[in-house]
Amino acid sequence: MTELSLYHITRPSTLKENAPLLIMLHGYGSDEEDLFSFASELPQELFIISVRAPYPMQPYGNAWYAINFDAEMNKWNDNVQAQQSVDLIARFIDEACEAYPVNKTNVTMLGFSQGSILSYAVALTYPEKVKQIIALSGYINEEILPEDMQTKDYSNLDFYCSHGSVDQVIPVDWARKAPKFLDSLNIKNTYSEFPVGHGVAPQNFYDFKHWLSKRLKN
Repeated sequence: MTELSLYHITRPSTLKENAPLLIMLHGYGSDEEDLFSFASELPQELFIISVRAPYPMQPYGNAWYAINFDAEMNKWNDNVQAQQSVDLIARFIDEACEAYPVNKTNVTMLGFSQGSILSYAVALTYPEKVKQIIALSGYINEEILPEDMQTKDYSNLDFYCSHGSVDQVIPVDWARKAPKFLDSLNIKNTYSEFPVGHGVAPQNFYDFKHWLSKRLKN
């Protein structure tokens, strides 16, 4: 098999062909093992791929794009790198659908934090490549979205968005803007908050697992 664009690990499906595909995108400073800890608890029919972000960090971990700090400790995102990662993930989805026995019309992305920000961007830039999006502890960064969104067909998309109400890394107010933004594009979505910081509470996990399991049966 030809080498795919991004390093990744997989959990095969119980289905031998046409399996629904779940692609996991970890957060800033983490790696492919992080979200993969969910894999054993998720529906067996899913073919799961957990991807490593392309930019290694020191002393460990990886990033989808750089986050820089100035002398006053204000931070800003490298949006050029972020857009490059959006395109890279889109290409990886195509490669994975060719390489593995999966159904390219039933692709779910699950992203946490920086991975969630990119999941929003991939879906809103390449809506034909994905179906369900689970966006955990992230927000919509409008600066990395395409200008022609009003011309795109988003009727296929369905978002599950959640956030910790006491998140100290990404303010919950940022996440709360997502439903209104998605509604403005007539995109199906649900939004939930949980009394945690920057992480995934057990109730959050069971909530999105139930949400996804219902959609796999449709």
